Amino acid sequence: MDNPMHLLILAIVQEQDLDVATRAVSSFGAPVVYLASAGGFLGRRNATILIGLPKGREEDVLRELRKSCRQRVEYLSMPLEGSPLPMPTPIPVTVGGATVFALPVERFEEI
Repeated sequence: MDNPMHLLILAIVQEQDLDVATRAVSSFGAPVVYLASAGGFLGRRNATILIGLPKGREEDVLRELRKSCRQRVEYLSMPLEGSPLPMPTPIPVTVGGATVFALPVERFEEI
């Protein structure tokens, strides 16, 4: 039997983009599961979305993720490491979008 699951996409998105992204990807009929997670750099809440895809749907899903997961500018005013005082002027930092990994699926079973 041919493997119906060709690729597993892992997309790490900001929490505020989660609903829009999962609805957009689910519209293709792909199974979608998400896990709550936390970011490393700013420690913000985000989500890791797991998307199972048949052959030929990768570009469609990536296009939807690009549309639904946007980058934002946030301002940091936290102290530098080792500094007892906060920074005098907030520093703009671009965050968001989606970090995407595509993994080939060698075996898929529903048990």
